[in-house]
Amino acid sequence: MLRRVFCIVTLLVLAVSVRAVGAALPEAPVDFVRDVKPVFESACYECHAAKKPKAKLRLDSRALAMKGGDSGVAIVPGDAKRSYLVKRIKGEGGEDQMPLDHPALSAAQIRTIERWIDQGAPWPAEASAQTAKIETHWAYVKPVRAEPPAVKDAAWPRNPIDRFVLARLEKEGLHPSPEADKVALIRRVYLDLIGLPPTPDEVDAFVKDRSASAYEAVVDRLLASPHYGERWARNWLDVARYADTNGYEKDRARSIWPWRDWVINAFNADMPFDRFTIEQIAGDMLPNPTPSQIIATGFHRNTMQNEEGGIDIEEFRFKAIVDRVQTTATAWLGQTLQCAQCHNHKYDPFSQKEYYRFFALLNNADEVDYDIPDAAVTARRNKITKQIEMLEAAREGKLPNLESKLSQWEEKVAPTVKHWKPLDPVKLASKNHATMEVLADHSVLVSGDKPNFDTYEVELQGDFGGVKAVRLEVLADHSCPEDGPGRAPLFSPGDFLLSEVQLSRIDGAKAAPVKLAGASHDFAEKGRSAAACLDGKLDTGWSIKGRTGESHWAVFNLATPLPAGTTRLRLTLIQQYIHQMTIGRFRVSVTRDADAKATEEMPPEVESALATAPDDCSESQREVIKRQFLSVAPELAEANKKIGEMRRSIPKYQTTMVMRERRPQFARVTHLHHRGEFLDEREAVQPGTPGVLHPLPPGAKVDRLALARWLVDEDNPLVGRVVMNRDWAAFFGRGIVATIGDFGVQGEKPSDLELLDWLATEFVRQHWSMKAMHRLIVTSATYRQSSRVTPELLARDPQNVLLARGPRFRVDAETVRDIALSAAGLLSDKVGGPSVFPPQPPGISELSYGSVPWPTSKGGDRFRRGLYTYLKRTSLYPGLTTFDAPTTEVTCPMRVRSDTPLQALQVLNDRVFVEAAQGLARRIVREGPDDRNARIVYAFRLCTSRTPTADEIASTRAFFDHQLARFADGSLKAGQVALSDVLSRPDDAELNEVAAWTTVARALLNLDETITKE
Repeated sequence: MLRRVFCIVTLLVLAVSVRAVGAALPEAPVDFVRDVKPVFESACYECHAAKKPKAKLRLDSRALAMKGGDSGVAIVPGDAKRSYLVKRIKGEGGEDQMPLDHPALSAAQIRTIERWIDQGAPWPAEASAQTAKIETHWAYVKPVRAEPPAVKDAAWPRNPIDRFVLARLEKEGLHPSPEADKVALIRRVYLDLIGLPPTPDEVDAFVKDRSASAYEAVVDRLLASPHYGERWARNWLDVARYADTNGYEKDRARSIWPWRDWVINAFNADMPFDRFTIEQIAGDMLPNPTPSQIIATGFHRNTMQNEEGGIDIEEFRFKAIVDRVQTTATAWLGQTLQCAQCHNHKYDPFSQKEYYRFFALLNNADEVDYDIPDAAVTARRNKITKQIEMLEAAREGKLPNLESKLSQWEEKVAPTVKHWKPLDPVKLASKNHATMEVLADHSVLVSGDKPNFDTYEVELQGDFGGVKAVRLEVLADHSCPEDGPGRAPLFSPGDFLLSEVQLSRIDGAKAAPVKLAGASHDFAEKGRSAAACLDGKLDTGWSIKGRTGESHWAVFNLATPLPAGTTRLRLTLIQQYIHQMTIGRFRVSVTRDADAKATEEMPPEVESALATAPDDCSESQREVIKRQFLSVAPELAEANKKIGEMRRSIPKYQTTMVMRERRPQFARVTHLHHRGEFLDEREAVQPGTPGVLHPLPPGAKVDRLALARWLVDEDNPLVGRVVMNRDWAAFFGRGIVATIGDFGVQGEKPSDLELLDWLATEFVRQHWSMKAMHRLIVTSATYRQSSRVTPELLARDPQNVLLARGPRFRVDAETVRDIALSAAGLLSDKVGGPSVFPPQPPGISELSYGSVPWPTSKGGDRFRRGLYTYLKRTSLYPGLTTFDAPTTEVTCPMRVRSDTPLQALQVLNDRVFVEAAQGLARRIVREGPDDRNARIVYAFRLCTSRTPTADEIASTRAFFDHQLARFADGSLKAGQVALSDVLSRPDDAELNEVAAWTTVARALLNLDETITKE
């Protein structure tokens, strides 16, 4: 207790001393653009700018501000006390305090304005607002590669990074810390490069290796580890707002984990960052894209997706593009471009028009699901297909007198055969902007935007005199969910609901309705018949729930035949039901035959073959007829049932969510949205990039691929800085630019711009190799310093901005869990695959919509790395959120770190950590030495990598002995502590021993040191 009091008193004295020293130092210059202008813009410009300068006072121009208004000179350079502006914002002189319609300025803001005026009120040139910002802001100027500075202590630097750091330390009169001891160093670099602690054997091998290259050998081995990709993928998943569900109210599951695996593989393969960028932004647009490059475009499919009933799908597609603009600008440019959605950016040189030009670059892609090629799945599909073909061929042998019975069947159905003519639409329209195109087989494929409901208008041209019926085929297509004819993604995937069908005769500009008198179908969901398409009600209609993976057809009969001279028709298909239940592919035919009817026994292709004259009937048409007969012959019902079962057993390919660029003829037009409102479209804009940054190549096609290449252009002043700064923060806990996601005027200035620019240019020189840059950082003397902090360093540099010591901070949420499972010997080393469901407290998933169950994983999946934990946006895994994992709703360039009691309670009591403690206890007993003190050392090293001190051994031994005695005398039930239904059980002889070690293991796993990178 006395020691704690002494420490507090010491810190208070230091704080007072630092304040006193700070008071004696001259005040730093005030930057108008960074410090003053934002205050004017937020609090003053509403009344004192060009639009409505009250009291004739303008604060958006230096010349006018110095001139003053009705009441006197607002700003007197060099004299804040005589400046009328200061008196009004302080409320002096008996007048109302300014601003009137805004909260009063804070004391700090007022003091900043006073200091700025006393320093002469320096104001940048006024050629233009953008020019002023460009001239004064470092981030929009291309990095210049500086020579690493000369230093006095030439022996300390190990690579150029160290010379920049040491030069700054020497300037500040500081010295680097000694190198960390080898145990701390190997644990640090293991946690940084693969996110896992070293084993005691790996620590011992490194400590014993006295060679000069021992550390570099460890680094190279870690960079080659498959776990490197897992550790660094986690950072990128934060930036990409990765999750396994769609978000919003319904928050249903999505298949996006193949993209996550792509990221892991890309890091492991050391994919150059420029290629890493291009494939994620526009891999589908590369020449002959590979499956991997298509999967990579899942980056921008991580956007949330609203599936609520009754929403405007296009509005939420707009919101998704807004999110993609923000994410792209943050991830590669470190800019708050999203601030220009509603108006010109208040602080950075981005206009609202430029925002929507950037928006347009991302606005021409469709969101589709992609079947991932898989040789094993293909082989199984082919095998089953061949078996089906054999069974179909064998049917003929099971039916005596086949030809005779086939002829009898043809004669029976002949009277029902109609002559249908398929038509090519001459004009197509989707009320809600879906893409429609005519295919070679006369069918219409609908793709692109998938609204909640839609109306298709199909114009047909030809000689329609005497037509008595119209047939609508809805065709199964691979582009639709479950290979169905409909686009519905939920409830009944592949389904549709056709609310109303209308037919009109077109004569010039006039349209005359044609009465439809009846309808029939081959199949319909109960209560959803084709006849409901003619009842005038929008909440009824035809759907095919129960058989969505196949084609269907409906016939609509005319009340009277079309009159001679009818040459143009318009077929209107109204689909008014919510949940995107629209038709994905269809074909229209007409007939002049009477009494046309849709039946399941007579599919359109069979009827077409039967309607062909025998002499004109091709061999393939005869085969169609025979196959249809064999499929309906009563004698073959059992064989056909087996064939149907086999068809349903054909495995599907794993799908993932990707982007697909629209073809030029279907390109979207982007408009500027007034005040960012989705419904308030103004002038159309062309795609483009912000003018303050480097231009697109002359003559280049301006599209998503051009954007991807522009982002990693060597003339981009931001991308190298932003990426290296983000990675620097991952290693050191703080970026060279502290505001990781904001390099704009409002962001923090770099603590060492020359070092940042050297890293950015070196990144390009290293051919965008992430591994090369990571190796450079972790082999630097700067990184290898001890993290011990002296009182002097704590006072001078509490946040370690100057890097006079090594990094020390708690590991990320996933690594907290991984360390515990690794120490317990439970951690699965499987890389990649679907997300898993580790144990979580009961009732968590029930908090979200629909009370979705949490199917707790079994076997090895229960102990996968935290990276693979299933992330449900509306009910995130509490073991991650407690340790500051992001919400996944928007991009997160840098996690915050908190320190709360709940974290300690979780590591002590959460089932994951209890099971880890049980596993660690059994490992201690079964793998550790026989001596109990030696076992304590073994357990301590498994958790912290280092050997405990004699005092730590003694206190831990005393705790163990006390717990063992309580289990032995029955005070505590050993079975309640040591047994688990998912771990191998200890035998009775070791039960009390394992129980006592379990309590020790829980304490060791709860140590700050266990979850801290030293």
